[in-house]
Amino acid sequence: MKLMLRFDDLKLPFPVIQAALSGYSDAPMRQISREFGAGFTLCEVFLDQFVVHVSQGKKSRFYLNIHASDHPTGAQLLGSEPNLFVSAAKRLVEFGFDLIDLNFACPVKKVLGRCRGGYLMTDPPKALEIVERVRESIPASIPLTIKLRKGFDGSAQSEDRFYAILDGGFVRGIAAATVHGRTVLQRYDGVSDWDFIGRVKRHAGTRVILGSGDLFDAETVIRRMKETGVDGVALARGVIGNPWLFSQVHTALAGDPMPSPPSLAEQAAVIMRHYDLSETLYGAHRSASDMRKFGVYYAKLHPQQTAVRDAFVRAKNRDDWLAVLRTWYRDD
Repeated sequence: MKLMLRFDDLKLPFPVIQAALSGYSDAPMRQISREFGAGFTLCEVFLDQFVVHVSQGKKSRFYLNIHASDHPTGAQLLGSEPNLFVSAAKRLVEFGFDLIDLNFACPVKKVLGRCRGGYLMTDPPKALEIVERVRESIPASIPLTIKLRKGFDGSAQSEDRFYAILDGGFVRGIAAATVHGRTVLQRYDGVSDWDFIGRVKRHAGTRVILGSGDLFDAETVIRRMKETGVDGVALARGVIGNPWLFSQVHTALAGDPMPSPPSLAEQAAVIMRHYDLSETLYGAHRSASDMRKFGVYYAKLHPQQTAVRDAFVRAKNRDDWLAVLRTWYRDD
């Protein structure tokens, strides 16, 4: 099993990355992920129109300014028009992103209704036009990758379109493709089809394929990599509120005994670290509300999950947040 991941000239010593997570993978989350061993992270998915607009305003410091410690990091783009994809990709390169990823997988209804994300899996010519135009517009030193689902639906025609985009993407210069094992219409229902991902990797041969879907523990990550032969995996929902998963995969890949789950005190320290990073970036008012969604996920590791989740949801400021930790995260 490979222990290195490569996107063209971008070499990573760890074949596990943090996926782009809309509304979650901001700078504070990426920093926490890195501290637990993620060698590469993707920002929140960016709408092409948003990038072109926000890059000219003050909000760019929240989304587009990259700290030196954040490298290497990539940006994922969502949209429908080739011209906007090109303009946004150029801006993201100017801001210092190390890789551009094109999202042809998002299953959200309003995204599909605007012919974005997973909708493009129904239109290989347009998807490939976007790939070609973006690849031509950004420096050769910046890898271009794509995110796909196994198809728009479960039909044979949909699978044919999947392979048309995958193969056509590599012909046009993509460095890798991440494949999620559900169809667009499945959204997150059912289970991720890793047998399909394995077939994709065998079809791709030496071309770089990452797998995605239902990766919530280190044992599953290692098993899926061995079973399918994928070059790496992208961790998504499994690392929201659980950055320990990165270090656990490191341990499993090294063949070392798995450590005990994080104690309540260890959890509290990381949660507070995350809160402090958020407050530094966004300010006290915004961070207090923004961190609630992370609190819901952090609470899943607590023995009293429901009560702790509800306490985080009720927290309105830093004092409330500290009170939750004092009440619920004492090892005694």
